[in-house]
Amino acid sequence: MIINKTLNCGVRIVMEEIPYVKSVSVGIWVRAGSVDETPKNSGISHYIEHMLFKGTETRSAKKIAADVDKIGGQINAFTGKEATCYYLKTLAANIDQAADILIDMFVNSKFDEEEMDKERRVICEEIKMIEDSPEDDAHDIISELVFKGNPLSKSIIGTPKSLSGITRKTIKKYIDEEYTRDNIVVSISGSFDQQHVCDLFESKLCHLNENKTTKSYDTTAYQPSYKVKIKDIEQSHLCLGLKGLALEDERYYSLFLLNNIMGGSMSSRLFQNIREEKGLAYSVYSMASSFSHTGYFNIYAGVSHDKVKDAILGIQDELKLLKAHGITQDELETAKEQMKGSYIFSLENVNGRMFSIGKNMLLLNKIYTPEQVLASIDGVTMEAVTEVSELITDIHNYSGVLIGRNKVDLKKILQS
Repeated sequence: MIINKTLNCGVRIVMEEIPYVKSVSVGIWVRAGSVDETPKNSGISHYIEHMLFKGTETRSAKKIAADVDKIGGQINAFTGKEATCYYLKTLAANIDQAADILIDMFVNSKFDEEEMDKERRVICEEIKMIEDSPEDDAHDIISELVFKGNPLSKSIIGTPKSLSGITRKTIKKYIDEEYTRDNIVVSISGSFDQQHVCDLFESKLCHLNENKTTKSYDTTAYQPSYKVKIKDIEQSHLCLGLKGLALEDERYYSLFLLNNIMGGSMSSRLFQNIREEKGLAYSVYSMASSFSHTGYFNIYAGVSHDKVKDAILGIQDELKLLKAHGITQDELETAKEQMKGSYIFSLENVNGRMFSIGKNMLLLNKIYTPEQVLASIDGVTMEAVTEVSELITDIHNYSGVLIGRNKVDLKKILQS
């Protein structure tokens, strides 16, 4: 059973008690990510995520790690475009210590300037690592192109230049503005006592500012954009993308099922056509991502340098077939089983459950039960998938990114 409530301090807490397990996952979610940043402080959300592991008033970075090990725990964090999450999974008997470690990091981090300099260098190495991975780089760039003129276009990790300008004062100001009680959700899943957990957090977050200042964002209408990045690598990396659907869009599950059919598995159309039949790519897939107010759909392929145009034409053929003939009932039923399987598998550990309820409460202020999610998947009709397919079948609407050795006129190929 899932319980959500607002603590007296104003922080929301969502709890799913699973009495038959012996573990618990505790997460502190903040609705702050790259969408909340400016060009000057780009990457600050991710930078803060790193720094919360670098020491508090009473724990050094080494002691944080040692204290987590002492309770048999696993601690981690991640930063996204709309949210940051800090979480710790441990034995159910050690929930008090787990909460204490997380809260200490969350409210008492020192942001030591020497440690900040070290971590800034670490993140700059992380930026190089992404640039050295053309597939990851292509996905980052396509997101920037699809969301051009929208806060979602901003880089999560920032740049060496923006990071160099972030000081301790900058971080403290950002935390005061973004890490507010109305902007935080505590999410817990596993074996625990609900009232005890509420008591653990109730008094520890009261000193945070009460409300986040409401922001307004200017957005521009989507127009296809293109970028070719010349790099001395052994394979060309192609990414095509366009606007998709928001988390609460009624067509959400229809698009995700269609994505599964088009490029979400080894039996998908793109995999079978581009890889198995034509032999153009080792890796080819599609993906749909959704955010609070919008989303995007993209197709990726890793191909030989001289096969870029052939791969694009192959993708276009599949989109044309989808438009002309739609999907089959068998494809839809298979996609439903795959999607239900992936969803259920993700819930078979307390971290997966904590992520699900925490994200939904933070971004949507509501919780969907597993029964509701499975019913929504089962309820998708052929007509609904046909309708949503109109969003993705026109190759001319796609933005394009290519990272490879050769200069290619992506716009000419995609618009011809």
